[in-house]
Amino acid sequence: MKGMMMQRPLRISDILEFGAEQYQHGEIVSVRTEGDIHRYTYPEAAARTRQLANGLLAHGIELGDRVATLAWNGYRHFELYYAISGIGAICHTINPRLSPEQLIYIVNHAEDKVLFLDTTFVPLIAAVKDHLPKDLTYVIMSDKDKMPKDMPFEALCYEDLLEGQPATIDWPEFDENTACGLCYTSGTTGHPKGALYSHRSTVLHAMMIIVMQTSSFVEGSKVLPVVPLFHVNAWGLPYSAPLSGLSIVFPGSALDGPSLFKLMDDEGVYSAWGVPTIWMGLMAEIQSQGRMPKGFKDVVVGGSAAPRSLIKAFEEHGASVSHAWGMTETSPVGSHGVLPAWMADAPLEEQLDIKQKQGRRCFGVEFKIVDEDGKRQPHDGKAIGELFVRGNTVVSGYFNNEEASAKALDPEGWFGTGDVASIEPGGLLVIQDRAKDLVKSGGEWISSIDLENLAMAHPAISNAAVIAVPHKKWDERPILVAVAAGAEKPDLAELQAHMEEHFAKWQLPDDVIWVDALPLTATGKVSKLTLRQTFADYVHPDER
Repeated sequence: MKGMMMQRPLRISDILEFGAEQYQHGEIVSVRTEGDIHRYTYPEAAARTRQLANGLLAHGIELGDRVATLAWNGYRHFELYYAISGIGAICHTINPRLSPEQLIYIVNHAEDKVLFLDTTFVPLIAAVKDHLPKDLTYVIMSDKDKMPKDMPFEALCYEDLLEGQPATIDWPEFDENTACGLCYTSGTTGHPKGALYSHRSTVLHAMMIIVMQTSSFVEGSKVLPVVPLFHVNAWGLPYSAPLSGLSIVFPGSALDGPSLFKLMDDEGVYSAWGVPTIWMGLMAEIQSQGRMPKGFKDVVVGGSAAPRSLIKAFEEHGASVSHAWGMTETSPVGSHGVLPAWMADAPLEEQLDIKQKQGRRCFGVEFKIVDEDGKRQPHDGKAIGELFVRGNTVVSGYFNNEEASAKALDPEGWFGTGDVASIEPGGLLVIQDRAKDLVKSGGEWISSIDLENLAMAHPAISNAAVIAVPHKKWDERPILVAVAAGAEKPDLAELQAHMEEHFAKWQLPDDVIWVDALPLTATGKVSKLTLRQTFADYVHPDER
């Protein structure tokens, strides 16, 4: 017997309309590429978003079309999030840190119809334009009088799309499983893979965060997403904030410690979300100033593990730290680090024992760990295995990539994260290690296998392996361990020049170490475990 309840589709457009109605004094404050600060209310944001949606429809954007963005965190990017998905199209956010080769691939693979970009990225697109779809429409996210002079390609002005368009719209209705967002993630090898989110998964994720991350959502306060809008939907904040009554402060491109401190201090930011590298820079400024930014009380850390010392420093300055875990394929939040209530009065060192772990699973996200044979391991805090997840906010495969989709899921339909973890009886997740062939630098993945394959294409290298080494600022950095094919041993600069055509500079190895042979496993594979043990005492060039 079914229940006798109405069933209305979950739609992203309803979030903004709700926020505009219920939180009319809520603000969106943005540092603009034009150099000033823009601010407006949720009702004003909703009105402009409706105009933009009408403008997209007038330019022929239809249900299912992919519309790309290449932009910093700002109000126009926020408007695009809602206008694109609101009319049933798909918002494809592009990470500008990708190499030109990767950027070209994903724009073509996604078959984008329009590309919206900040003025900052005009040179980036100009350099690759000949390799992008010939019918791609470009839109510059700028005021009319701030449009770049002597544009290297034809482009529309963002504000022209809105001009003359009505600020009202009947948002179309469609199945809640309709795709709304597309975000590509780098894997262990091959091309980036696309996670295709739905309206249902995104709305559920937005509500889940509010329910789980209770320290951050205080109606009337301000949240600063330092995590980019081009990276997994800024961890869902563009949706959770208007749903819960938070004002949003967007930092634009200035993410250094002094710039963030001033913005947070001027605006009275209560909660800020980002990767450890960002918080290291902010903490340095806090220590330099001898105080916290005004009103700053809540820090959410994700992307990679935060050092205990960093968590402790924020706690001692009066800000509560929540250490979360997730990935592009989980929308991304899978666990939250809000301290259990029974730990509230515990000594700081005992709290830090909990806070430096990856947190408790969110409602709707299930965890399991398995051994090498796929056998489930107990959640006793002792057993270790590969972490698998499932839930309404977890991908069921990759966009237009059957091979990768087949490899992603196990026979029970769980998604394999590639992380090695233990799970404590209370559901607390502890990441013990990461996939052997990945390096995570500043919260971004770098494929060691791709680096190795390209390195071994150099005539002077017969074999090579890339491993991650610790780095104080970036958490991890890649180094190349190589075997020479002959007497020639190219220096680091030559090898980087050989590889930079296919990788962004930040993805390249920071050092090359020449060895006579690489250690092998019993099956003939390079033993990266042995290499990590061999170079356990390695000191990065930056820290020598």
